[in-house]
Amino acid sequence: MPKGSNKNLPFRGGSYRWSFRVKRGICSFFALLAPLLLAPPPLLAQDVPRPKITGIAYVRVYVADLHASREFYKNVLGLGGDTMDCIGAGASCFSVNGRQSIGLAQIAGGTPDNLVAEIAFSTPDVEGMRQYLATHGVVSKPIAKNPAGQKILQLKDPEGNPIAFVQQEGEGGLFTPKGEQVSTRLFHAGFIVKDRELQDKFYRGLLGFRMYWHGGFKDDGLDWEELQVPDGSEWIEYMLNIPANADKKERGIQNHFSLGVLEIKPAYTRLRSHGLKTADDDKPEIGRDGKWSWDIYDPDGTRVEFMEFKPTQQPCCHPYEAPHPKP
Repeated sequence: MPKGSNKNLPFRGGSYRWSFRVKRGICSFFALLAPLLLAPPPLLAQDVPRPKITGIAYVRVYVADLHASREFYKNVLGLGGDTMDCIGAGASCFSVNGRQSIGLAQIAGGTPDNLVAEIAFSTPDVEGMRQYLATHGVVSKPIAKNPAGQKILQLKDPEGNPIAFVQQEGEGGLFTPKGEQVSTRLFHAGFIVKDRELQDKFYRGLLGFRMYWHGGFKDDGLDWEELQVPDGSEWIEYMLNIPANADKKERGIQNHFSLGVLEIKPAYTRLRSHGLKTADDDKPEIGRDGKWSWDIYDPDGTRVEFMEFKPTQQPCCHPYEAPHPKP
């Protein structure tokens, strides 16, 4: 065949190769596009409901001397470590009831500004909570399991306070309080708040906490804001107007947790009988919220507040806006 005579034959040479590459490129494009077309659209914030938040699961506090702190929580408060929540956590976990506990964490290095190491809330759906927070741009650690085998989601609030969500349903396992136990209810946890509006956007706006009570040292002041979990009666407490240079003692007073009792005076007597030493004039009193309460301190200076379930007189400043916890 003469040279060049095949240049017009179909499906030969460059024309064929060009056509094949185009077709192969189109096929590859649609192969990559297909999974995207078949995949569900990304979740939008309004499409993800917030799971229930039913209470406080635990409070964990930093301690310098584990032995001294164990003696305090075991012998003075009379707490034990005999429920599912504390199994696997060793002697540094003390059950309050079948679903609540207090944990101790050894201080490593310098003493933290806030000795309330973590506050954990109960929810029946940790994975749902992770999705809900993620759609609102809140970063958290991957879901893990605590020593008791419960799912747990850990994160920080806008001011850097460590919080967590623990998967819990109902009142937990069977629980029989020790005879020495002074309280069987963890009421609330309080912490210093610098920017109330910022924290309100998170706790009230995003998580749905509701106002329980707020007041101050003066009737027209605002030094405390108490916010109940949306699906229960336990609460957190903002400690407001605290100087940035507050010393360790002051921070220990403000960053605290509270245990509920039916009557404060018998609780006071029992704590003294357990070896708690206080000044003779350090006795229970009615606070600005109208409730009988009494403050004691663990070996590291963290305040442990004992409080009655209901007020005995009208509170200052503002009325309560949500139901009181039931015994």
